[in-house]
Amino acid sequence: MKLGGLRTRLLLAFSLLVVITAATVAGGAYVQSRTVILQQAQDATARVLVDKATALFPLGPLPPGDGTLSRISGELSDRDLSSLVLYEDKSSGNEQMRALISPELRQRVRSGNVAWQRVDARGTPMLVVGTRFTVLLPGAQQRDSGIEAYVARSMAPEAKSIDELATRAWLIGGVALVFAIGLALLAARGVLRPVRELGDAARRLGKGDLRARISVRGSDELAGVARTFNETAEALERHVGELERMEADARRFVADVSHELRTPLAAMTAVADVLEQEASKLPGDAGRAAKMSIEETHNLTRLVNDLIEVSRFDAGAAALAREEVDVAEVVAASLRIRGWTGEVAGHLPSGIFAEWDPRRVDVIVANLVGNALRHGEKPVSLRLSEAGERITLEVSDHGPGLAPEVLPHVFDRFYKADSARARSGGSGLGLAIAWENARLHGGTLSAANGVDGGAVFTLRLPRLGETA
Repeated sequence: MKLGGLRTRLLLAFSLLVVITAATVAGGAYVQSRTVILQQAQDATARVLVDKATALFPLGPLPPGDGTLSRISGELSDRDLSSLVLYEDKSSGNEQMRALISPELRQRVRSGNVAWQRVDARGTPMLVVGTRFTVLLPGAQQRDSGIEAYVARSMAPEAKSIDELATRAWLIGGVALVFAIGLALLAARGVLRPVRELGDAARRLGKGDLRARISVRGSDELAGVARTFNETAEALERHVGELERMEADARRFVADVSHELRTPLAAMTAVADVLEQEASKLPGDAGRAAKMSIEETHNLTRLVNDLIEVSRFDAGAAALAREEVDVAEVVAASLRIRGWTGEVAGHLPSGIFAEWDPRRVDVIVANLVGNALRHGEKPVSLRLSEAGERITLEVSDHGPGLAPEVLPHVFDRFYKADSARARSGGSGLGLAIAWENARLHGGTLSAANGVDGGAVFTLRLPRLGETA
């Protein structure tokens, strides 16, 4: 699970929401319950004190004697309450309670109120409640007797109840958190399932599977996204299918036209050969026109042959006729047949054998060397080498090289770098055919600029058959 993923964010959001809600509710309930428990204990103790004090009337003559103070103290004490009665410098009852009675509490009691205070007695929570006695005079008048009575009781049961409330609050919070995580997982699963399906379908679509679709469930926003994706995929499949059909039609048209032109071109070539023998005898413009016709006929023948070869690559009909060859001999023969032996400096060590199609290797060499001679500057050099099961042939010239914007397109069909090269009568298919033949052998053909200038074409082919 990714730290910043949607699942993690949903889990955190749900958990945070439930924890805050549970903490607020449980904390509020805890505070309220604690207040109620303490208030009930205080009120109950105060009522007991007041009731017992009322039952002691009449108190007897004033000032009270020790017996009166003892009687009051005894009546106020029971199993749960300890008492201490004070009158000026006299006292009666549990003298240890003096440590629990603060000056503030005595001040409130002397003002005539029933007052209370919670204190800690060596780790035990205690409640101290105090009151001041009055006496009834003739005529129903009351006056202060000067007698203060204090009772103390342990708050341990209430503290235990409060601790249990806190434990329950924590327990409720923990259960709520677990419940929130469960809900978040369910919600994340419901939300992320269509998101995952959308991601998978998008990846399949990106890899070329134009039939990739996702299921549409419900009518919410995610369902809308799914429908939009499916509609987009359908439109893309339709457009790509139309483009493929048009491309196939175009290729078929080129192949058909090229094949149909072969017969008339054969006749034209025969006429051109006859005309070539007589062209030198023709005067002036007639001779120049004859030579131009002969040259353009040969160019057209090469173009048609190149188009037919390209159509075979496109149709997947191009095949290799492998045989074991001496690579140096194949390259040397290609130069010799075209009369380029004296124009090319070659480093062609013998004894390098490979299982290649010699006709297609001849086409590669002819295109690379012919391109260097036409567009580069002499000297043109060839360097043959081997490294393990790979054989490398490097063709370089000393011309201006290839412009940076030309390099990515140098093997494109019909591409001519007119701004960087002199205009020629080539078809623009030679390097593309050379690249296809290299790929057919399972190798590569690349173009670059040399360190000292000039274009460098590097052919790398496997020694044995690794058909692409």
